Amino acid sequence: MNVVVVRGVLSREPEERELPSGSLVVGYEVTVSRPGERAESVPVAWADPPKGALGFVAGDEVVVSGRVRRRFFRAGGMTQSRTEVVADVVVKASNRKRVGAVLTQAGEQLSGEAVVPEPVG
Repeated sequence: MNVVVVRGVLSREPEERELPSGSLVVGYEVTVSRPGERAESVPVAWADPPKGALGFVAGDEVVVSGRVRRRFFRAGGMTQSRTEVVADVVVKASNRKRVGAVLTQAGEQLSGEAVVPEPVG
């Protein structure tokens, strides 16, 4: 089972890019802080997101639900890799109702119940 939920602050503005296939991907950089530890930066990619995906701004606290992916690519004549979260849903942390729905869906996925993530973003 590959399920991840991340809560953190956007450290930069969302970036939209179009893939050769015509699909859109919005990229986020989420900074996660834990008391007594160094902050960690988590790259997030949201493929074909709803229109509101670019409505977030740097400094917004968000909750992301999705899966972890490691992808490989060629750059500078070398094979490199990047580990990122592929988002199913991104919501503002202040929206308790949506965050609750996201956490419920993630819990159902972990418990093995058949769940299709609903677009709540």
